[in-house]
Amino acid sequence: MKIFSDELVEEACHNMNVADLSRATIGEVLLVAQYLEGKTGIPFIRMDQGSPGLPVNHFGVEAEKAALDRGVGSQYPAAAGVKELKDAASMFVKAFIDIDISPRACLPTTGSVAGSFGCFIATTQRIKGKDKVLFIDPGFPIQKSQLRILGIQWREFDIYPYRGQALREKLETELQQGDIAAIVYSNPNNPAWICLEEEELAIIGELATKYDAVVMEDLAYFCMDYRKDLSHPYQPPFVPTVARYTDNYILMLSSSKIFSYAGQRMALACVSDKLFDRQYPALAERYHDTGVFGPTFIASIMYMITSGCTASTQYAYAEMLKLSCEGKINFVEDTREYERRARKMKKIFCDNGFHIVYDHDVTQKTGNGFFFTIGYGNMSGGELLKELISYGVSSINLATTGSQQQGVRACVSRMKDELYPVMQERMQAFHNDHPIAKN
Repeated sequence: MKIFSDELVEEACHNMNVADLSRATIGEVLLVAQYLEGKTGIPFIRMDQGSPGLPVNHFGVEAEKAALDRGVGSQYPAAAGVKELKDAASMFVKAFIDIDISPRACLPTTGSVAGSFGCFIATTQRIKGKDKVLFIDPGFPIQKSQLRILGIQWREFDIYPYRGQALREKLETELQQGDIAAIVYSNPNNPAWICLEEEELAIIGELATKYDAVVMEDLAYFCMDYRKDLSHPYQPPFVPTVARYTDNYILMLSSSKIFSYAGQRMALACVSDKLFDRQYPALAERYHDTGVFGPTFIASIMYMITSGCTASTQYAYAEMLKLSCEGKINFVEDTREYERRARKMKKIFCDNGFHIVYDHDVTQKTGNGFFFTIGYGNMSGGELLKELISYGVSSINLATTGSQQQGVRACVSRMKDELYPVMQERMQAFHNDHPIAKN
């Protein structure tokens, strides 16, 4: 039996100005859930917004307090970032990815959202005629919203049927048109939690070099592939990355998930040294500078977006990165709670007739982590989202992420121990109300 009637859900959508719940954005789903909670007092099981659900890292808090006490708040921060953060970022990339990037090429940004915004500008303006972005989907919907603001066109494809070597032909078909400036994906993936494997990263890197496209690798869920132990600095296994296979890359490293430092909006764009030093006449013509990618990216693009990142937060991030490299912070174990939550939530769903949509990588099952994807029988993603809302569970339609598969994204970050029995009761009721025909 539904918890919220169709009429009440319709009322929530009307009052919150949500035109089409089946394709609602994360923010719109959040508004509807909050309205229904406020109207009835019945709590939702929140699987919509990917906000951290763990305590903030206290080392960062103390370092930020100390920086403020030193008086850093009285001066504008340099656009390129404070030395301590740039040094720590270079060290962190070496410790956990085993890639060498010099401190000068590690740029702080106000979250990876600002980082990708600047990267889209820089990459699509560097070569005339290369002005489009290619998304390996499913992916983060906000990035396409950024391109709408910027007036940049894009193409996309769902990687679901193109895993392993099948990726090569599909990717080359897109790149050989000659207009792709940047390739974007997240790894582990938001929303599917798939992880690109080495053969796929090698293909992407090889073709990025061949067709001179810059790979924007979003590592927001850094080291969260809990199927292997990535927690030991300077020891294998290291985080998989396209940076082993091309010099055309920008790595985006956020403090939001790995250190639960989301409220302070701090991330890094770590640019390949060869890309950082490459000179582009089109950039020189547009910005009336040398046209060297790194300096133009910092001074003529990112500074216009951030005006420099908050100085005290840069020192906080620097301290957390440094202590991680020294083995004094084990952020992988700190975030492993997400793995436990995903395992419990998946079991509840699968015991009640749901299935995991993106259930395999190339050689193994998809792991447990911050997100997972679920489908139910022959329901479309939009239908499933709307029905789950009526049972007090909020999510987002996979269609809004560029996926061609039918289902919804589930985020585990807001789950609490006392809600597992509630979820079981609601999903059992859902299953009873929606019998699946057996072949």
